[in-house]
Parts: sequence; structure tokens; C-alpha cells
Amino acid sequence: MPKFPIVDTHLHLWDPGYLRYPWLDGNEKLNQVFLLDQYYEATQSISVEKMVFLQCDCLASQCEDEAAWVTDLARKDSRIQGIVPLAPLEEGNVVEILERYSANPLIKGVRRIIQYESDPFFCLNPGFISGVRLLTRFNYSFDICINHKQLPQTINLVSKCPDVKFILDHIAKPDIKNGQIDPWRKDVAELAKFPNVFCKISGLVTEADTVNWTASDLKPYVDHVLNSFGIDRLIFGSDWPVVTQAATFKQWIEVLDDMLFHVSQHELRKLYYENSIRFYRL
Repeated sequence: MPKFPIVDTHLHLWDPGYLRYPWLDGNEKLNQVFLLDQYYEATQSISVEKMVFLQCDCLASQCEDEAAWVTDLARKDSRIQGIVPLAPLEEGNVVEILERYSANPLIKGVRRIIQYESDPFFCLNPGFISGVRLLTRFNYSFDICINHKQLPQTINLVSKCPDVKFILDHIAKPDIKNGQIDPWRKDVAELAKFPNVFCKISGLVTEADTVNWTASDLKPYVDHVLNSFGIDRLIFGSDWPVVTQAATFKQWIEVLDDMLFHVSQHELRKLYYENSIRFYRL
């Protein structure tokens, strides 16, 4: 367990009775209210000093409502120091949404989930690339949420947007459950060559066997992103409450800490705290 306060850079909060989250349909474990009180209970033994809220894939038409709702929550808990809302970057009117977001100092970047797109080349569509490039006008970063099969196209996207700050969520969701590490390993190493790309160590347990996962299942993937990105471009995220499908918040942070037993306290502080402050401008 870290011996200092941490930053949680991947916090989700939602109320399905307030906003619509189609992906929650049929998921009995997650299709319920997850708010600050539940987060407090999950983290009561852990010193979380700051949090970054990540959009929860509500309907695109409700993206600004979600950002406003979380802004209200931040007034109740000032530890919410960053918001990364949804922005439909492929749409022509996205600049208007980004301009309205820019009035909110809590908004640090945006996320437009690519993972579920049926078009394997969605992120290379000219309209989407133009939307991503727009982010530099607002000093916004982009959270990359993909699956491991989409890494080659993502590398191409990043190459076309050299001035945008990117962070790879969930280490690109490799197939940990089946122990598949290639070609993910090669593609991640290639993506890490771009100095404007960071990597978020989050979401690993839910890509493993959610019932029977072990630290040894996860470790080759953690070791590889550490070797590829280096400690200065790695950031911790809980992915709470999605993580609860496989582990508690405490179990996830304990197993990650155990896998990083060889990392110095100074370097751990970068992973759990300093890099987050720098990337999200907290």
C-alpha cells in the first residue's frame, strides 16, 4: 500500500436514474447508483488526496449534462480536481461544446470511447482527426479508450496529432484472460515511442479472469508498460466502480503495489501522485 496520499485518475460516478447509460443494460452488478458515499466506503482505508472523473459513456446528447452534474459533486468534495467529459469529436459542432467546456476550469481533457466502434478505422476518419487536433486550442488532453486490436490505428492517429497530449486508458485492454500478449506487446512499445503519450495503469483485473485472476496473470503486462513508457509516463487509476466486477479498490491497489515491489518510493510517488498532477494539470 502506498505510504503517501494518492491521486485516483480514473473515477466513475453515475446515477442511471438521472442520465442514460446504454452499456449498463443487463449488467446487474453495475447498473445501480454509484456516488461519492459508495466511493468513500470503498476507499476508507486508502488516502486519496485528489480525483479525476472520467466520463461514463452516457448518451452523447447528455455529455454536457454529465459534466455539469460532476461539477456540482465537486462542490461537495473538493478532491474532485479534474473532469474528463465526453465530447463527440467526429461531429462538426464539437468546437461549440469545447468552447462551453472551456468555461469550466475543472475540465482538463476529453474522452471519446473508440473501443466499441464497428469501423476498425473510425479513429482515422478525417472528421475525428480534426476533432482531436482541436483539443490543442483548449489545452485539453485526450484519453484513449480502445481494445488491443485497435492499437495499430491508434498509433497512426497519434502520429497525425503530434501536438495533442494523449493518455492510454487501461493499457489498451489486452486479452489477459487468455494470456495473449502479442501483438499487444509490440504495438504498445511502438505507441510508447511518442513522447506525448502517457499510459494509465487501470482496468487490468477486468480484462483478466474476473473470478480467478492472480497477480502472475497481470505482471507481464505491468512490467511491459513500465519498460516501454518508463516511470515518468505512467499513472495510476482505479477504474472504480467498474473494477468491482473483479476486485475491490483495496485489492487492486494492493496487487499493483506488490507487482511494483522493486520500484523505489520516489518512483512510486511519481506513479501514484506526481505524474497525475503534471498530466491533468491538477
